Amino acid sequence: METPSNEAVDFRSEFLRVLRSRRSPEVPLVAKCSKPVEDPVFQNDVPSTAALESCPKEYINNLKEMLNEENIHLHTEASEQGRLPLLIVSLKEKSEEKKPAIVFMHGTNTNKEWLRPWLEAYASRGYVAIGLDSRYHGERAGSKTAYRDALISSWKNGDTMPFIFDTVWDLIKLAEYLTQREDIDPKRIGITGISLGGMHAWFAAAADTRYSVTVPLIGVQGFRWAIENDEWEARANSIKPLFEEARIDMGKSEIDKEVVEKVWNRIAPGLASQFDSPYSLSVTAPRPLYILNGAKDPRCPLGGLVVPLERAQEAYEDTASAGNFKFVAEDGVGHEVTSFMIKETSDWFDKFLKQGNITSY
Repeated sequence: METPSNEAVDFRSEFLRVLRSRRSPEVPLVAKCSKPVEDPVFQNDVPSTAALESCPKEYINNLKEMLNEENIHLHTEASEQGRLPLLIVSLKEKSEEKKPAIVFMHGTNTNKEWLRPWLEAYASRGYVAIGLDSRYHGERAGSKTAYRDALISSWKNGDTMPFIFDTVWDLIKLAEYLTQREDIDPKRIGITGISLGGMHAWFAAAADTRYSVTVPLIGVQGFRWAIENDEWEARANSIKPLFEEARIDMGKSEIDKEVVEKVWNRIAPGLASQFDSPYSLSVTAPRPLYILNGAKDPRCPLGGLVVPLERAQEAYEDTASAGNFKFVAEDGVGHEVTSFMIKETSDWFDKFLKQGNITSY
């Protein structure tokens, strides 16, 4: 592994400082068995799993019977939201050989159970597949407005960071847990996610080098660029009740760029400045990173990625790992995950995480 640059070290130090600034007391990292979720909470319409179901899988007779499922609560901090629910799927095979593992992140208003087709496909191919509920989702949602309510509370009180950052803290703690498991190779842990989950994957990899391979789907964007170029509306509309509340509090007749900037600064300090994509993508080098977006995605406009991609490419070239970085914007696709993206993700992980394919990154 290449020695981290001063820029990467400084980025992680400052990012961790911000993550710790609104944290309840830390607790011992304890994993406790829990029960399967029979009726998972969706805070909006249930999205199609068609793309997930297209994921390459090994043909195994009676696959369901061959899968081992673990339901775990991992305690990441003292608050109520510090209980991190995990769904871990792997094959029931007796082997002392450590396996590669991949963490899968769901999008807004869904949950880890929605990820099951994806988890099972990877488990069939010899991975340990980990799904989790992000903050105020799934088992961590007390109601069908839990995430919306948490975002508004963060705006008003400034004591939590439910948009991206609090879940990144959980992912740092999760990496600690996964590297201690006897069935997982600590040097072969990947992470991916869709939309909000893609953002979680992006920032987790920037924050924690234990995530050795990363594939964020329809999540990477330029928050500052969107503000400066009036391309923020689609992103703001995805969590509009938050911005409407801020508009009212600021005495505005409509949501504008000032409202958007103040919201980001309040609920995720640094998101539209020192932690934005021009700075957070490059620090992932030289670890493999494949960014997949839709070319017509209004929430992740391509104009906002010109500078971040240039800086990331330069960082990978500087670490002699240009082949470890890739970006594709799928033609004609908006804010949706496609079978192409799912297949590309699968190929990328197999290339870098399967035994025998590990390079010197």
